[in-house]
Amino acid sequence: MLIINSIILFVLDFYIFFALRATKIRFVHKKWFPYLWWTYSALLLTGVFIGMKFNIPLMYRSIILVAFFLTATCKFFFFLIILIDDIRRGGVWIARLFKPRRKHQSVESKIEELEEPLPEKPVKGISRSEFLMKSGIVIASLPLLPLGWGVVSSAYDYRIRRKKLYLPELPASFHGMRIAQISDVHSGSFYNKKAVLGGIEMILGEKPDAIFFTGDLVNNVASEMRDYQDIFAKLKADLGVFSTLGNHDYGDYYYGKEDSPAKRKNLADVIDTHKVMGWDLLMDENRTLKVDKEEISIVGVQNWGTGRFPKKGDLKKALMGTEDKPVKLLLSHDPSHWRAEVLDTDIDVMFAGHTHGMQFGVRTENFQWSPAKYIYKEWAGLYKEKNNKQLYVNVGYGFLGYPGRVGILPEITIFELIKGPRPLV
Repeated sequence: MLIINSIILFVLDFYIFFALRATKIRFVHKKWFPYLWWTYSALLLTGVFIGMKFNIPLMYRSIILVAFFLTATCKFFFFLIILIDDIRRGGVWIARLFKPRRKHQSVESKIEELEEPLPEKPVKGISRSEFLMKSGIVIASLPLLPLGWGVVSSAYDYRIRRKKLYLPELPASFHGMRIAQISDVHSGSFYNKKAVLGGIEMILGEKPDAIFFTGDLVNNVASEMRDYQDIFAKLKADLGVFSTLGNHDYGDYYYGKEDSPAKRKNLADVIDTHKVMGWDLLMDENRTLKVDKEEISIVGVQNWGTGRFPKKGDLKKALMGTEDKPVKLLLSHDPSHWRAEVLDTDIDVMFAGHTHGMQFGVRTENFQWSPAKYIYKEWAGLYKEKNNKQLYVNVGYGFLGYPGRVGILPEITIFELIKGPRPLV
């Protein structure tokens, strides 16, 4: 991925640089401009390589990755503007090829006509191309403000969302039980231990009876938890902390999809990390919660996703022995699992994560929107079916790729179990 990203950024650099040099914009023709342009790109790619391959302080690695993300985003927008102009120019050239020629025209004038572009009408004293190029510079800089603010202000701006889960078959002893859910920690992206600890303290302040973690503890490798293991080990609840694996926990994005001893060792280390923190990792299995001689089941499966995501979970195996339990709560990382398999079972509520809400969008009590909705039918919040089946999708505690959030803030969900049917309103 590092090589691919470097090639993409170089292509963007090359394309934009020579497009700028073809304009009459004064500063791009200064002697210092090429040195500044290529030196910045070279230093940025070098910094990314060092940050990925060597153990440098998290703060410096974060600064490098933020700079890379913002630079790549702005250059991509600029590339689109230039591409539009080049397509327009191509259309002009093709139109010129098919333009009727005068009958009495010399060979030299025909060649000259093909080589000369059609004259452009000036826009406020400048040509269309120069107008588009200057507009591109402005448009390309627009993402800097919201994306920069999303890093500075929102990456660790944890928000508690409260939901009541109505379950007609819930044993009376569990009425009022409080469950906290977090998902998608992605510890390899963190760079502020104090802020992460603040979110954990918010959860503990809610005094939940049980805590659910629904996958993606790391980005790629188990060692990413080294600096954060002690912080997440503080999560405790009377009825237990239950967890499951997400697609990133298997090491596919680092070691590849093929099996290898290093990949198996990494997965074993991820599993051991859950155990060391005191979390009960459910690998296609279930646990029985008992309160005053009454019982419900907590079920957990390994990652099971549609499309390109791994289908490692075995739901039938996980449900074995739960046949007589009146309520079953499922931890499954990917919300696409709900419609693909879970709705055909007697599971009452599924808890998921995975989408992050794409870390971009709008989310209020009465309205939510994100590009994630065009990929996942269920991408954030509570979903219900007529047969009283429910799914909750948590948009994540951490972040991945873009080291921030815009509109879709990191989430801690607090559920209250209620015995009885859902209200009609």
